[in-house]
Amino acid sequence: MLIADVIKHLEDFAPAATAEDFDNVGLLVGDPNTPVSGILITLDTLEEVVEEAMSKNCNLIVSFHPIIFSGLKRLNGNNYVERTVIKAIQNNIAIYAIHTALDNHHLGVNKMICEKLHLTNPKILIPKKNSIKKLTTYIPTSHAEMLRKKLFEAGAGSIGNYDECSFNLQGMGSFKANAEANPVIGKIGETLFEEETQIGITFPKHLEAKILEALFKNHPYEEVAHEIITLDNAHQQMGMGMIGDLPQEMEETEFLSQIQNTFHTKCIRHSQLLGKPVKKVAVLGGSGSFAIENAKKAGANFFITADLKYHDFYKAEGKLVLADIGHYESEQYTKNLLHVYLSKKILNFALILSNTKTNPIKYY
Repeated sequence: MLIADVIKHLEDFAPAATAEDFDNVGLLVGDPNTPVSGILITLDTLEEVVEEAMSKNCNLIVSFHPIIFSGLKRLNGNNYVERTVIKAIQNNIAIYAIHTALDNHHLGVNKMICEKLHLTNPKILIPKKNSIKKLTTYIPTSHAEMLRKKLFEAGAGSIGNYDECSFNLQGMGSFKANAEANPVIGKIGETLFEEETQIGITFPKHLEAKILEALFKNHPYEEVAHEIITLDNAHQQMGMGMIGDLPQEMEETEFLSQIQNTFHTKCIRHSQLLGKPVKKVAVLGGSGSFAIENAKKAGANFFITADLKYHDFYKAEGKLVLADIGHYESEQYTKNLLHVYLSKKILNFALILSNTKTNPIKYY
């Protein structure tokens, strides 16, 4: 098995193209054509994690957070990022980071938090915008069913809980081939009228290249008339955060105790308690202050996240309780999620959960 094979499994699940624009995901260090000896799965890649990979004969680290986030202008070992990258290169260890591609997945980071809290009916809190495209094309009616099937196989036509969705119109197309053409039907210099089907079909933005490949490969015409537009619709199964319901209402202090026990955090910073029962809970692993308004609008009683600043707590405004449980604590189970997924895809192979504790924050 090559590193490229592992990457394909990871990107079949959480494509790098679905990550946020500011992020740095994918293969950060290493050659994708290198054979894999073992895979170490971690939340963060630090020098200690690289050393752990070396000791366990793993030459690929699958990390949630990217060790290289912004550009590196030099590799002199002057900080922990440079030292980690140098050590990985010197020991032929590749590093792959998945980060916000997994944040945006409906079965990713925040779904794991929901499961740990036993939340029911979880939904994306902030559905991702500008992530759905629509293809419109025209094809002889005799070939329409075949093309639709191939486009469905490429990943088009999935909307929420429905697959193989398309819109079709019957009409009459016309064209005249010039002397340079090589028409499949009709003759050069003659205007031809052909019964055609207009197919309209949506697809996720990251699949555009695959959809176009299916279109051109399976369309009979020499020149394929088509257009692609980006829809305003938000993707309901892709985006940041989730919101769900507790099986039973809980008192606020009881729920805080449950959070503390579930995420093994020694300190939960929270806004003013409201003296109201907790039923609807919003979650966002990692830094989530940007989603406070979304949690309020969604009617959450609690919003669990991390990295809230002093003034962020004022934004609760008596409408919900903000609970900062710590960045590491909110994302700690992510490596378990990756391990379970890869274990189903890669059988009889060394997949090891890192034992290195990478939380940089200590409590007194």
